[in-house]
Amino acid sequence: MRILAIRGRNLTSLDGTFELDLEHGPLGESGLFAIAGPTGAGKSTLLDALCVALYNKTPRLGGQGGVEVGRGEGAMRGVPANDPRNLLRDGAGEGWAEVDFAGREGRRWRSRWTARRARGRADGKLQAVELVLEEIGGARAGGTLTETLAAIERELGLDFDQFRRAVLLAQGDFAAFLRAKAADRASLLEQMTGTTIYGELSKRAWERTALEQKALDELRARLSDAEPADDAARAALEEAARAA
Repeated sequence: MRILAIRGRNLTSLDGTFELDLEHGPLGESGLFAIAGPTGAGKSTLLDALCVALYNKTPRLGGQGGVEVGRGEGAMRGVPANDPRNLLRDGAGEGWAEVDFAGREGRRWRSRWTARRARGRADGKLQAVELVLEEIGGARAGGTLTETLAAIERELGLDFDQFRRAVLLAQGDFAAFLRAKAADRASLLEQMTGTTIYGELSKRAWERTALEQKALDELRARLSDAEPADDAARAALEEAARAA
């Protein structure tokens, strides 16, 4: 999995349309770069755009619970604090986030998340989000929001928790990764390094060993049921064999 581009429009600190091309130009040629700037410049908004375009979630809003932030009859009335639609910039009737990425098999995909207010008006009521996944130059994948999220997760090979710990590592999440259970870390690292196949080989080897051990135990049981002949009977059988 590789993120190729991040785009968006009218999201929190970033007014209008923005684009971050991670495949071409200076960023595409750099092995390492920093997102820097003063408070409110939009650093976290870029990461929010990345997350909502892929998972309809963002770590920045994940820990605030479901308390409603809007009161009265305003455009934000009844919207929980952890709702990703809160990323829509004040005064904007529509906003979106878009991510291009290369999936597990190298196929190139574009995922686009859109939030709108009724009639495109800044004072309109927030509408349900739209999430679309399509292969670049190809067909659309998924249908409903749930189906589209499942298709994105399948192509990325990471669920939201794995993505934010392995790719995003937002503030405080590195410590969360270190504190995760050993099995969770092992599963995540297998996904990151592509060594899942070795876990599958180990499982198959253990299953084959169990089958062979069972067959061996059955043979030993059959041998234990066969009592050896006494000396006289053995001598008679050998004599019959020679005569034959």
